[in-house]
Amino acid sequence: MLLYKLWRSFVKEILLLKRDIGGIVIIFVMPLLLIITITLIQDSTFKNLEGSKIPIIFIDNDKSEVSKNIKQELESSKSFELLTNFTEKSAQDAVFGGDYQMAIVIPKNLTKDINSNIDSKVQTIVSSFGLESDSSAVKKNVSKAQDIHLYFDPATNIGFKNNVMNAVNKMVFEIENKKIYKAFQDQLGTTENLAENKNLISFKEITPKKGKTDVMPNSVQHNVPAWALFAIFFIVVPLSINLVKEKSQGTSVRVRISPTPYFIHILGKTFTYLIICVIQFLLMVAVGIYLFPYMDLPQFDVTGKMFQLIVVTIFAGLAAIGFGVLLGTVADTQEQSAPFGATSVVVLAAVGGIWVPVFLMPEFMQTIAKFSPMNWGLNAYYDIILRNSGIGGIAKEITFLFLFYVAMVAISLFYERKQNAV
Repeated sequence: MLLYKLWRSFVKEILLLKRDIGGIVIIFVMPLLLIITITLIQDSTFKNLEGSKIPIIFIDNDKSEVSKNIKQELESSKSFELLTNFTEKSAQDAVFGGDYQMAIVIPKNLTKDINSNIDSKVQTIVSSFGLESDSSAVKKNVSKAQDIHLYFDPATNIGFKNNVMNAVNKMVFEIENKKIYKAFQDQLGTTENLAENKNLISFKEITPKKGKTDVMPNSVQHNVPAWALFAIFFIVVPLSINLVKEKSQGTSVRVRISPTPYFIHILGKTFTYLIICVIQFLLMVAVGIYLFPYMDLPQFDVTGKMFQLIVVTIFAGLAAIGFGVLLGTVADTQEQSAPFGATSVVVLAAVGGIWVPVFLMPEFMQTIAKFSPMNWGLNAYYDIILRNSGIGGIAKEITFLFLFYVAMVAISLFYERKQNAV
């Protein structure tokens, strides 16, 4: 008998949703458009697409060895397209005006000054060991250090700016090292080519492997779970609106006076919207598997992970439904539930790491993120997709999501009973 009442409640929710076909289409179409747009935009941060070079202004006032080496390194990076037909003043105006991301200006006599400074320092060191050196020549050869001028568009991302500055510093450092080796070689008369010595310490990234192939993270692995989670929580808006409609149309009164317990009414909504959440996620996965490869994006790989992903989706959907039920129970009008629901989902997404990775947030925001249901769901998805965890590895996150649902529904039932107590 209880199952029959639950079934009838489920049918009632389906009939309500059929009256708002446009809203249901938006629930499914909006997340798909969002995931396609965001993934296309962010894909360049995960891989260097062929032909996607950033145009930067390069002004060579030195026209000698050091500047030529810097230019060669920039060109060989395959990330920049160098523009040279500028003066420093025109380059400054173009960059500060937003026409270009940056400009690099190599000063005059840079190579000459570096050589003289290195020679003087090497002579000083050699003379300290008691070897012959012309001390007057040492002082005479000292030159003031030259500055390479870097101009950045004021709107340039700080991460891009830091990366470029570090790359230029590394290039100059390596050039100086080779020249120092060469200077010592000349002073000491050694025949060994010290300038050709390689670094004594190097870095090697160890990545996860699938068979013999390195598994490299890509934009699809990050965006599909993140925006699927955002879409799942966005059902808070239609769910809360439907609950408010029931109150304004008198449906909730008929539900309360019927012999069916009120929690059956809530369970009916839970099963209905849970199916919508799973369909949303499956559509996202289908886009990642079948559509993205045709858009020159990596294919979303769910091999051996689909069951775990569905489990996370179910528990994330429960958390979203619980929040929607609470909002619809507390709100008195659609004007309250709709904007508050949409805004709260965006806030939860921001705090949960959908927009900005949690590790980039201030410390107090990282603490707050630990209490966000979106953060629990996102970590569970990442554990499965990127860290190859099983159900045991995500047990904590799905437990938190389920407890969040139970707490939201319990508060809703308590509030409903208190509001209608005679």
